[in-house]
Amino acid sequence: MQASLRIVDSITQLGASDAGCVAVSGSHGGMSSARYALAARPLLSVFNDAGVGRDGAGIAALAFLQGHGLAACTVAHDSARIGEASSTYDQGVLSHCNAAAGALGFVPGQPLKQALGNLIHSREETS
Repeated sequence: MQASLRIVDSITQLGASDAGCVAVSGSHGGMSSARYALAARPLLSVFNDAGVGRDGAGIAALAFLQGHGLAACTVAHDSARIGEASSTYDQGVLSHCNAAAGALGFVPGQPLKQALGNLIHSREETS
């Protein structure tokens, strides 16, 4: 079974029909983005860390989504443009991953495109 890949500039573009997808967004990984991701329930949500910010605000979605059993990670703000999902997908380098994303094989320092290829390949093998 292969998860569909959704590349959206804003996580707000996801809806209930996107449940189980792999969502690559240009959105920051803050709490407002987390709530939209929770409503859509993708297999994996990818955000921009937005420089992490004060008190980890730019990556707050990761812990929140982990608490709901959802995988999430961020790409480094200096590897991809914030707000441009195509940049996240094409140039993003993972900076932070929650435990659920780690269980899918995502690790900081890995190019996002490579990590997604590994995920899609491993899901094809198990179907």
